[in-house]
Amino acid sequence: AAAGLSYVGAYVINTYKSYDNFLQDKYALLPAVIIICVAAVMFTIGLIGCCATFRESRVGLGLFLAIILIIFIAEVSAFVLGFVYREKVKTDVQGTMRSVFEKYDGKNPESTVVDYLQEQLHCCGVKNYSDWTTTQWFNSTGNNSVPQSCCQQEAKNCTGHLDQPQEL
Repeated sequence: AAAGLSYVGAYVINTYKSYDNFLQDKYALLPAVIIICVAAVMFTIGLIGCCATFRESRVGLGLFLAIILIIFIAEVSAFVLGFVYREKVKTDVQGTMRSVFEKYDGKNPESTVVDYLQEQLHCCGVKNYSDWTTTQWFNSTGNNSVPQSCCQQEAKNCTGHLDQPQEL
């Protein structure tokens, strides 16, 4: 379990590099760091449990049980807090995404990240392609289209025009 958690934490940190313009708050890495710390603690606790079982120590097994109960209570607390604050996180991420979309001009680093995000997640805009109609880029191009990164991969002749929403 500790190895699995370490992998998840490292994967989240590695993935964060691709989306760091959307997650401008550096505390976004905090869950990944916590996951890695929990993995290290779980490894230590597992080692204590194995040693206590091998030696058949009642004190060691009692300590192992107490530590496991504390971890269980912490996990339940983290789940409840995540459930309670999920809407705040969603609102914050959408606000940050909207501000990055506003900076889109097709050339700057934020534009590259927006294109990458839309291609990887197979999406267009924050909620849908109509989000682009309020951006500076959409108004400045004047061709009534969204970026090419909004096009479906299967659509070969997609131009991003809003008169062909089935290709977006």
